[in-house]
Parts: sequence; structure tokens; C-alpha cells
Amino acid sequence: MDAKLFEIDLAHSLLAGNPGAFDDFVHHFRAKIFQYSWLMCGHREDAEEVAQETLLRVFQSFSDLRDPEHVRSWVFRIAKNACLMKRRKSIFAPEHEQELDESIGDHSTPPDDQLLRAEVSDALHRAIRELPDTYRAVVLLRDLEELSTEETAQILGVSTDVVKTRLHRGRLALRQKLT
Repeated sequence: MDAKLFEIDLAHSLLAGNPGAFDDFVHHFRAKIFQYSWLMCGHREDAEEVAQETLLRVFQSFSDLRDPEHVRSWVFRIAKNACLMKRRKSIFAPEHEQELDESIGDHSTPPDDQLLRAEVSDALHRAIRELPDTYRAVVLLRDLEELSTEETAQILGVSTDVVKTRLHRGRLALRQKLT
């Protein structure tokens, strides 16, 4: 089943009061929200708090969801707002702290490959975190979360033309940072 259709079905199940839908919803969205939050906030601890806060806010206001077809953009709009609030509160936090367990990976691939993948991943995440907020948000929502231009515009409260421009400029800035 397509991810978008699965998310719509989850939203309908939650709105209908299906008790198992809560666990399925958390399981599906938790990692997506965490990844988005980590790259937006820049700190693992902040991202964990933002992900928890986002899920809490989603469930507190789930009855306010008017259009289950747009559940993903609704969830990421809540996550975006939680990130903004968190970043305002942790302005003096260090830029990024690398933890040992972040570099420990899958042991089924050779260590050289693991190291190369980790370095590429770290470079990409670092480059994304260095983007200006306006470009970072668009790149994350369009390229990592694979939301449509319209959904991204709705989440960020801008026009689709602005999303297209910011995405283009964000991708160019990423390319420059990575070369």
C-alpha cells in the first residue's frame, strides 16, 4: 500500500476511534518526525523532545483534523511549529554534538563501507543543518519527506512558487556545500 494511502487510512481509523490505530500511527510517524526535527533543530535531544511534543499535540488535537487526506502535512505543520518553539528556547545550545552510538552501524557490511556511508551521511546532515531555515525546511519536506509542492506550501504558509524557488536555491546551496 502506498504510504500516503496508509496514512489516510490511519487518520480515518483514529477519527473512528479504533484503539489499535494509535500505536500504528505512532509507529509510522515517530521516525519521520524525529528525522525532520533533528535536521531542523540540529540537536538529537531537542529532536527527541520535539518528536514527543509533536505526537502529543497531534493526539490532543486530532479531532480538529478536518481533512484526513492531508494528515501528513498537518502532522509536519505541528512538527515545524514545535521545532521553531524549541529552537527559540535552546538558542545557546552547541551547534551539534556527535555521539558515539551515532557512528556505530550495521555489522553485515565491511567497516570501510560503513565508515564511508557514515561520512557521507554526516556531511549531508551537516550541510542540511547549515542551510538557512527557509531553504532547510523546504528541502526536508520535499526531498526527505517527499511531500508535494502544494503540501509543503501549505505547511510553511507560502505560495507554491516560493516553495519551488526555495527548493531550487536550497538544492544549489547543498550542492555547493558538498563539493
